[in-house]
Amino acid sequence: MTTETTPEKAVDPRALLKDLQARFDVFRSFSPLAIGIDKQVFAQLPDVSKKALRLAMRSHTISTRYLKEMEKGTVRLNLDGTPAGEVTDENRQHAAELLRERFKKQAEQRKAAAAEAKAEQRRQEKLTALAEKFSRK
Repeated sequence: MTTETTPEKAVDPRALLKDLQARFDVFRSFSPLAIGIDKQVFAQLPDVSKKALRLAMRSHTISTRYLKEMEKGTVRLNLDGTPAGEVTDENRQHAAELLRERFKKQAEQRKAAAAEAKAEQRRQEKLTALAEKFSRK
């Protein structure tokens, strides 16, 4: 085995995240992760692309399920599930704020979509009424 520098394997971050979830319960259960857990992942999976891992971790840690676990969590976990520090009040507040913003944005989008659907229905009703009015003659 040579120690020459080889380009990192290009891996789809979503596929990598699915692999991490299959391998490690802390990912599968969306538990609060230890600070620096990426180093633990590299120790076990040295061929993983840093960029792919960074993107996979970002996707994982901004997911609604992870934020909900952070909001109520008290202990961060290592890859093997052992405690690795606490989830601070600041961490919980940050997760709660991100969730509030996300849910507010989703509610606004649903409201806007409903208003648009209602406006479209009114346009169709007006078109139908006009078509009936002018087709009778």
